[in-house]
Amino acid sequence: MLLGPMALCLVAALAGARMKDMGPVGTYLRSFIGLAVGASITPDLVYQLPAMAGSLIFVPIFIIAIAAVGYPLFRRVFRLDHATAWYGAMPGGLQDMLIFGQAAGGDLRALSLIHATRVLAIVTIAPVLMTLIWQVDLTRPPGAPASQSGLDQILILMATGLIGWKLAERMRLFGASLLGPMLLAAILSLAGIITARPPAEMILVAQLFIGISVGVKYTGITLRELRLFVGAGLAYAALLSLISIAFIEVIALSGIAPPAEAFLSFLPGGQAEMVVIALLAGADLAFVVSHHLLRLVLVILFAPVAERIFNRRT
Repeated sequence: MLLGPMALCLVAALAGARMKDMGPVGTYLRSFIGLAVGASITPDLVYQLPAMAGSLIFVPIFIIAIAAVGYPLFRRVFRLDHATAWYGAMPGGLQDMLIFGQAAGGDLRALSLIHATRVLAIVTIAPVLMTLIWQVDLTRPPGAPASQSGLDQILILMATGLIGWKLAERMRLFGASLLGPMLLAAILSLAGIITARPPAEMILVAQLFIGISVGVKYTGITLRELRLFVGAGLAYAALLSLISIAFIEVIALSGIAPPAEAFLSFLPGGQAEMVVIALLAGADLAFVVSHHLLRLVLVILFAPVAERIFNRRT
């Protein structure tokens, strides 16, 4: 439900099809992933958060390592301009990097294709590796069926998704459709109002539209863009994978975190996409999400400041 739409949209784009995502409807359906994470946050889970500090401390080092490799790749090898190379190398959210890149004078089309390719490559590779290395069954349902969920809980979850998204959007939070529902669902879960995660059908629908939203980024692609920007994105994803493996090995071998959780936490795919895989794998959602959130927050807060300082000096 995730990889299929991504792959078929890419094939359709290469065949010249003109595609658009579902706009606000698709954005709202993405909120179901945030609801699944928020509903998993219980008082018992909150007590476990300090234990994550040992691996969270690696996140800023991870970002610096990625930027130190990604920027020269885009600037020197693929000859992209400074702003495009800088924000193409930052492992942040797609929309945020497009906004910052445009403000800095970067190429929006190049940034869109580079980050979409990064997400597509990593999200395609991750399930294969998890199946081969840990024999994780990713074909199981991502939750209980709707027939086993109370109608009142489903309605509360759907309302929480809409309200959380709109509140976060008004507050101009990054990843509003994911972060807003997640935070509001966590509050309601801790208060005992939400007592169940979204049923499997809601998660499957969210996967479908997340896959579409990534795939349609390739609409209108030309051979030059395929060779230059998609090629750059694939090379970047390959380097990211090597860096990720190094961090995952250090964290797993030192006993700081289980290998599967470390793997999902230090693969810089899209936040929603990695949460989907964590859901299917039965991983610790709070652990995985906290690492991706910290990565996104640090990139959003410091990437524009660092870019201005770096640009001024060079």
